[in-house]
Amino acid sequence: MSAPISLTFPDGSVRAYSPGTTGREVAESISKSLAKKAVAIALDGTLRDLSDPVDTGRLEIITREDPRALELIRHDAAHVMAEAVQELFPGTQVTIGPVIDNGFYYDFAKSEPFTPEDLPKIEKKMKEIIARNKPFTKEIWSRDKARDVFAAKGESYKVELVDAIPADQDLKIYAQRDWFDLCRGPHMAATGQIGTAFKLMKVAGAYWRGDSNNPMLTRIYGTAWATQEELEHYLHVLAEAEKRDHRRLGREMDLFHFQEEGPGVVFWHGKGWRIFQTLVSYMRRRLAGTYQEVNAPQVLDKSLWETSGHWAWYRDNMFKVTVAGDETDDDRVFALKPMNCPGHIQIFKHGLKSYRELPVRLAEFGNVHRYEPSGALHGLMRVRGFTQDDAHVFCTDEQMAAECLRINDLILSTYADFGFEEITVKLSTRPEKRVGSDDLWDRAEQVMSDVLKTIEAQAGGRIKTGILPGEGAFYGPKFEYTLKDAIGREWQCGTTQVDFNLPERFGAFYINQNSEKQQPVMIHRAICGSMERFLGILIENYAGHMPLWLSPLQVVVATITSEADDYGREVADLLRDAGLTVETDFRNEKINYKVREHSVTKVPVIIVCGMREAEERSVNIRRLGSQSQTPMALDAALEALVDEATPPDLKRKALAKAKAA
Repeated sequence: MSAPISLTFPDGSVRAYSPGTTGREVAESISKSLAKKAVAIALDGTLRDLSDPVDTGRLEIITREDPRALELIRHDAAHVMAEAVQELFPGTQVTIGPVIDNGFYYDFAKSEPFTPEDLPKIEKKMKEIIARNKPFTKEIWSRDKARDVFAAKGESYKVELVDAIPADQDLKIYAQRDWFDLCRGPHMAATGQIGTAFKLMKVAGAYWRGDSNNPMLTRIYGTAWATQEELEHYLHVLAEAEKRDHRRLGREMDLFHFQEEGPGVVFWHGKGWRIFQTLVSYMRRRLAGTYQEVNAPQVLDKSLWETSGHWAWYRDNMFKVTVAGDETDDDRVFALKPMNCPGHIQIFKHGLKSYRELPVRLAEFGNVHRYEPSGALHGLMRVRGFTQDDAHVFCTDEQMAAECLRINDLILSTYADFGFEEITVKLSTRPEKRVGSDDLWDRAEQVMSDVLKTIEAQAGGRIKTGILPGEGAFYGPKFEYTLKDAIGREWQCGTTQVDFNLPERFGAFYINQNSEKQQPVMIHRAICGSMERFLGILIENYAGHMPLWLSPLQVVVATITSEADDYGREVADLLRDAGLTVETDFRNEKINYKVREHSVTKVPVIIVCGMREAEERSVNIRRLGSQSQTPMALDAALEALVDEATPPDLKRKALAKAKAA
């Protein structure tokens, strides 16, 4: 007789069961109600079917409310969608259908591609199948059986998949009633556990196995959630994201454009460049007095990139530069810089440095170029040419913690100035492939772990922290700063990275207090990261309603009647003299038409002037998104708008000066 198996449960209790006991039977032994709610098990952290026999280990009964069940809900929904499609459209072949972020998809081979009009019919059929609440069952088939069955059904793509499965792997077949598919699993107990919080989103073309030489299939995307509330929230976020799409807003606001002759590089228009330069000016002021702003060359000989290691690690993403034509005998190979760090270390190395000069902080708004596949390009968010708000701090080992904290304060206060308060800071630790000794990694990780605890303590619960094991750069551990925008999306922006690689490769050193050469600690630091991407995030976060200090056009002065034009010019001149960017609209059009037109281009403030305002020396202020106007005396309006248009860092500076006085 076989020895009993021993299961440890989350509460620490241990129970013995007979060999061959299934997960469902274990759940039933605990309570009938738990067995009724169970959808799967997790054995030593791995999800498995409820019908699987269990082995000795740590067992968890997974219910539908468990976050891990969401992947099963989506996986099962994909299978039900495939069954619905084949019921509605006989002769359609199913290929593959994985779970993806926020949902699932399935690729189908059909003589006529699906259209968006087909989706409601498929959704309706899916709900019918779910309502049948048929169990998911699993069988292990031989290769010959699987090949013969799918071939007999005309499923040539499935036959190809069967042949591609390694010989040492089982062929699992999951069925729901009479419909079945080749699948690794696991699945929930029955179709009814999927629920109805799902929606089919769109159809798209997709080549079989992603190869353009293969047939084109039709892909149907869907999303599925545990509750209707979660589904509605997700659809709301999608709708908001579409309204906030920076590419559409960029067109409406006349900020920038892209075109085929310059794939992945931005054509900045006047208003867009004004925002960009306002952002750079803000960052430049934040660095004043603590960083030296430098500028390293755009094009450097490949030998420098070989020394840095980028040529070996990063060459496929670098743009190579050679001299065109036959009029030169210079056959050297150059590269457009993909990052600023090798140039900065050359600047640090120029001239002897003493420990008394450290830390040396070098900053650059450096234009860099990185190759991205054309399919990955996405407006300002993913480009080939962009500007980094990059900096590198060269310091002693003893200064490392203080510098990381100084950088943290700068990053968090910058995000706060743009209205981002929900921030997550995570420490990424040593990856498997890395440079530097374990002693160096131990020291750096200990310092950064201590800094992370300090960040958490200082934030008083406002900042979330965490660890990303094995996610550090090959040259050192790093902090990753992720911010949450107005509709709950997360964006990873800032980083602080300790580097053991470049100082050693380039032989960087300073003279310590014992008159000996010593390698400095090099800390990479970015706040916005890509200035272009950060600006795209801002446009979407604000939905184009930029704060007055950041808006490219802050005020439009519009008159109701031509008799008020002289007063309108006076108002506009006073605003310009006070430092605001102003345009006038004295066209012979109705005031409501003017307001609507300027609202489309997201002008934050429209000042409306008529003869009454001219006589009273007042104005009516119309805010973007508001249907009402606020009457104000001209002097009060000027004072209020000047204050609102003052960048937050300058406001703090003025407040501190006033307090000191």
